[in-house]
Amino acid sequence: MKVIICGAGQVGYGIAERLAAEQNDVSIIDTSPDLIRTVRDSLDVRGVVGHGAHPDTLAAAGAQQADMLIAVTLFDEVNMVACQVAHALFNVPTKIARIRSQAYLQSHYMDLFSREHLPIDVIISPELEVGEMVLRRIALPGATDVVSFADGHVAMVAIECQEECPVINTPLSQLTELFPDLPSTVVGVSRGGHLFVPRSSDQLMAGDMAYVVTTKEQVRRTLGLFGHDEKEATRIVIAGGGNIGLYVARAIEQKQTRTKVKLIEHNRARAITIADQLRRTVVLNGSALEQKLLLEADIDHADLMVALTNDDQVNILSSVIAKQLGCKSNLVLINNPTYHDFARTLGIDAHVNPRAVTISRVLQHVRRGRIRAVHNIDRGAAEVIEAEALETSPLVGPPLNEQDLPDGMRIGGVWREGQFIRPSGILRIKPKDRVVIFALASAVRQVEQLFRVSLEFF
Repeated sequence: MKVIICGAGQVGYGIAERLAAEQNDVSIIDTSPDLIRTVRDSLDVRGVVGHGAHPDTLAAAGAQQADMLIAVTLFDEVNMVACQVAHALFNVPTKIARIRSQAYLQSHYMDLFSREHLPIDVIISPELEVGEMVLRRIALPGATDVVSFADGHVAMVAIECQEECPVINTPLSQLTELFPDLPSTVVGVSRGGHLFVPRSSDQLMAGDMAYVVTTKEQVRRTLGLFGHDEKEATRIVIAGGGNIGLYVARAIEQKQTRTKVKLIEHNRARAITIADQLRRTVVLNGSALEQKLLLEADIDHADLMVALTNDDQVNILSSVIAKQLGCKSNLVLINNPTYHDFARTLGIDAHVNPRAVTISRVLQHVRRGRIRAVHNIDRGAAEVIEAEALETSPLVGPPLNEQDLPDGMRIGGVWREGQFIRPSGILRIKPKDRVVIFALASAVRQVEQLFRVSLEFF
């Protein structure tokens, strides 16, 4: 597949790195010669210095032969115009744009992005995606990662196995026998930096990160089974009143729970603006690094500190200070991947990676076959994929125990006509089934083939 990426920042670079590793033909455009030089030196991609919305720049990047344009510059308007030019002049089939401003995304204006107006096939809003992920983490405090599939009916949960975890040192097959009514399947395990698909005879160990697929209704019970019965936070302090912080605070207010939220915003004008938009949230103006201000926000009695500023270092340091002052736990937004490895040693309980969220959304549309959703695991080491089975899919028909399924993948569950089916050897996949699969990077291409659209289908 030939892909053009407009924008060589962290998100653009991450997408290019992933697509190039999968032998796609990638060209990346940016106005910064330094960023393009970095991309050329470290990745097997073409780098073009220029404006992503200019026809001559797109032509130099090979837009005439491109299958897809991904516009992820820092400017919404550049991303939108790049898609318009790619459509009008080069007839690029698929156009994806990152749009951050909520003014463009209001439901009554969405006709703007139709083929007759601004022909954008997929809109990615990182703030909304990250905001929703933060809200899921707040709702499920024992989970390290939570992702929804099948229109919210199925969930993949990453759970850390601690020393007191009741299910460690027990073969996974025994867990199925002990809890026959629990529709949860361990599909992946990360141990000592190594990610693998477990067999039924394998056991979980203390320190493991288990990736579990279950139903939305059974997520809390599953977390409890793994020893995580933390209560949902009712006193929350948010650092950062940008788009994400405002979105999270407003969503908590709309739920009309007893949760009390205090929000710290460094910029005075922004603090006044968001204070006017929020009803029950207390907005404080100042730095989240100031202990005096944190204590004024009652951080010593808070259940959770959520750090969502644009500065990774401020997020990390403010969260560490919050815990030292008595806050029970923290959730941190971290953009720079170099910080992820030692975040936990600093006292960070959980973190959200906006770049990974955006890359996952893009991969959903790069994947061949009837792919409905993709979630990136462990910086591309694996993916959780939701795919729809078609009449011609090789997976349809024979029971799973008679199929030659690729190594490095495991089916976590099937959503069929409003019901969740836990996978077993005798299960037969039917057309229109929505199958949730954990796949190591080495098996992703084979998983795509299992759900490919055959010419016979048309």
